Amino acid sequence: MTKTNEESLLFTRVNKDTQALPISIEDWEKQAREVLPDGPFDYVAGGSGAEETLVENRTAFSRWAIIPRMMRDVTNRTLGISMYNQALRTPIFLAPVGMQTISHPDGELASARAAAAAGVPFVASTVSAHSLEQIAEVMGDAYRWFQLYWSNDREVSASMVRRAEKSGYSAIVLTVDTVMLGWKRRDFRNGYSPLREGRGLANYLTDPVFCSRLPDVTPENAVEEVLKNIYHPALNWNDIAFLREHTHLPILVKGILHPDDARLALEHGVDGIIVSNHGGRQMDGAISTLDALPAIAEVIAGKIPLLLDSGVRTGADVVKAIALGANAILIGRPFLYGLAVAGEQGVTSVLDTLIHEFDVAMALSGSNSIADLNRSILARL
Repeated sequence: MTKTNEESLLFTRVNKDTQALPISIEDWEKQAREVLPDGPFDYVAGGSGAEETLVENRTAFSRWAIIPRMMRDVTNRTLGISMYNQALRTPIFLAPVGMQTISHPDGELASARAAAAAGVPFVASTVSAHSLEQIAEVMGDAYRWFQLYWSNDREVSASMVRRAEKSGYSAIVLTVDTVMLGWKRRDFRNGYSPLREGRGLANYLTDPVFCSRLPDVTPENAVEEVLKNIYHPALNWNDIAFLREHTHLPILVKGILHPDDARLALEHGVDGIIVSNHGGRQMDGAISTLDALPAIAEVIAGKIPLLLDSGVRTGADVVKAIALGANAILIGRPFLYGLAVAGEQGVTSVLDTLIHEFDVAMALSGSNSIADLNRSILARL
């Protein structure tokens, strides 16, 4: 981003935006709490178990401090990166989040439109409330990836990957940390399951292979078939080869936390890694993603793209994650809070704030580009 008249920009934002919409993620969350019922809110905001990992994802960022560099002429900054030969405006992605209609009736369509307008890549979930084709249609030519939940019926997985490729998605993100469902106390207390409500069926009910497995194509039958297939304890590294047979797109694995798994990913020809603990929604007591990142970055050593999600809330967080080895980051809960409060406008506002905050943080760190962000500007507290 080239510096123009930032004081004027700030004045405009303060006078036009802040009176109507929140600025901080904490305020977005408070307003989302006011508009959403207990079940949907806790599903979005909560984690598994005692939610220690949920908290630790944020605490980990506070253990690193940025050491600003001075007198470096940061007039002409750029936030852009290149990934898989695609020029991207910023290193910020919208993470795959399913069943977004629990937050707002427009769900993924609103989030996808906001991402497209902001030049931010959107990662569509297997369990979205709108089909991957519908999401692609509202995004036009905007950059997008498809996140795959592996199915015990491997032909269903192959079918969805083929559909994504046909619909203009540019990469496949295989989530590998959901072989079992995390133990979410809040959902148990609320007796709430959006999947049971049929919220995440769009990609299944539009998939010819999946529908061919049903005696009758009804939401009730589809829910039972999804539940039978979506948790896959047998998933292993050899399944990457099967996936490769059905797509020419880059394949990323999401959910890596151990450096030895990063080595295995390289050995099996994976094209990218997302360091993720599912936002603290799977294994409670797991390592935070930011703490896991440096060792994984050392293994990857720039061979393939390395992304991080879970816990990113501010522009300074983005700087820290990139300085510790990530090429890009993904946000989840922040944009869902924006979606809940103000639909597409809310997602747009959350992204706009984060991108500008990142630009300011990068400039004040003394950096002109993503390449300038490295461990030398950080101190471990």
